[in-house]
Amino acid sequence: MLTLGTGVGGAILIDGKPYQGAFSKAGHIGHMAINDGGDPDVTGMPGSLEECIGNCTIEKRSRGKFTSTHALLDAFRVGDNFAKEVWLKSVRHLAIGLASVSNILSPEVIVLGGGITQAGDDLFQPLGEFMDQYEWQPGGNKTTIVKAAYGDMAGAIGAACFAMSKEIND
Repeated sequence: MLTLGTGVGGAILIDGKPYQGAFSKAGHIGHMAINDGGDPDVTGMPGSLEECIGNCTIEKRSRGKFTSTHALLDAFRVGDNFAKEVWLKSVRHLAIGLASVSNILSPEVIVLGGGITQAGDDLFQPLGEFMDQYEWQPGGNKTTIVKAAYGDMAGAIGAACFAMSKEIND
């Protein structure tokens, strides 16, 4: 599960339960390196997925032309070529990250939530095309990518449910 918004959040569910790993940091998919020449993110990772698609870097990625992903998408939808270049590069980087996760973990499904998923087909259509380029698909099998049922609230709802389960089980 990834949330695409101000930044990029994530979670790994195994058998329906959150996997946290040895140091409780598993699932921070937004901090994987996509571009080793990129600026470091908050963890120091160069060119992280969060840096490549998070709303927090849209001004930098658009050289100051857009102040939000929403503004970028508005321009993309009316045929602005620069907006198209920035948006599709961001989606391509997302696909590279998701394909990497898929190639490593081989999940049944990747769920995308967060505000950026409100882009709908403008996100999911090119994402599918890029995934076909980058994801290893032995036997034609590929990971299904779906939009979270709770959309831009998916991360918050997931975190709340996790916190409640910890409280109940502790």
